[in-house]
Amino acid sequence: MATGPQPRFFDSRAAYMMFVTTTTEKSAIADRMGREIDQLTLSGSALRIFDAGLGDARVLAQLMQRIHKVLPYVPWLVVGKEISVEDVRHALEWLPDRLIEHPELVFVTTNLPYRKATNLGAGVDGVSWRINAIEGSSAYEFTHQIRQTHAAIEEDWAVKTSKKTGNPVPVRPAVHVYFRADRDFLLRNVVPRRGEEKGEYDLILASQPYRAKASAESKVRSVVGPMAAALAPGGRLVGVHAYGHDPGLEIIHNVWPDEQPFPVGRRELVAEAARRLDDADLEFPDLTDAESIFRYELQAMPSERQEHIGTSSIMAAWNAAAYVAQIDEDRLAGALDSGVYIDATRDVLAHHGAVWFNNESYLITRKTS
Repeated sequence: MATGPQPRFFDSRAAYMMFVTTTTEKSAIADRMGREIDQLTLSGSALRIFDAGLGDARVLAQLMQRIHKVLPYVPWLVVGKEISVEDVRHALEWLPDRLIEHPELVFVTTNLPYRKATNLGAGVDGVSWRINAIEGSSAYEFTHQIRQTHAAIEEDWAVKTSKKTGNPVPVRPAVHVYFRADRDFLLRNVVPRRGEEKGEYDLILASQPYRAKASAESKVRSVVGPMAAALAPGGRLVGVHAYGHDPGLEIIHNVWPDEQPFPVGRRELVAEAARRLDDADLEFPDLTDAESIFRYELQAMPSERQEHIGTSSIMAAWNAAAYVAQIDEDRLAGALDSGVYIDATRDVLAHHGAVWFNNESYLITRKTS
């Protein structure tokens, strides 16, 4: 049955920055994904990682720290898909330190759609393909040169509004490649070449890469399916999305009692993926709740936690709850204008003494042979 356009989730930069700085979600996701490292099977001479929602690389940067401890001398190809120019700029701020700790790193960022991103636009016309061989041997030198590429990033990450969905879409497809120039010889077979990328990865990260209320069919068709198809032999896709059943959702229900922001659970999503993907080599483990679900916290100020529920804690908790539940702009504005959010949030803080959120994870793997 046809439906009209859905209200858009208000994903402002300010709301995002408040969320990531007042919760422990990014570290919790990195820890969950890090559990897969010991299970990795390299399909070639380099470890190949694809981040299906790079964002500002807070998760990826922490994960790379952990991977370096396990695989300190193995070359890496790390590809991050991201449409937001602000996020790409922030992601690149992590890169100098990663290039120092792990010199045998090739980092790629792209704005291509999921179905084209894994093979870096092979067969796509008009891709802006830029190679950045970074000179020097210090984080200071790397930072200076990487920041000089921001103008090219801004040019290539220009967006327009889709007439079909109302969402931003890239004006032009782009692939930007970064690596240390003094490792050029060692990385010659790792640096991707235009039109030649096979798109097979040992580890794929899919952290909140789709709207929570999208159908299982849409999530598999647009995101999970193309990612699973890009798994190398022995490869592992680990996905994460909001689960609910937590004080954060209680805050939302205090304002909108019938709100169901997370209609598709991991089992339904994985079952849809197994049904739609015609690939006998893919496996779909059924994780228990203990294996799948993990929690992260709202970080309250110590003085507020000890003395009273302060205004800043209420605002931080409300922002996090609304951000996780992906409340649309009109309803969010109404709740703020009326002030109803204050009592809705204060009641939950008073009852639990804290606010936390639950995510759930799922796996899709490819057989080694």
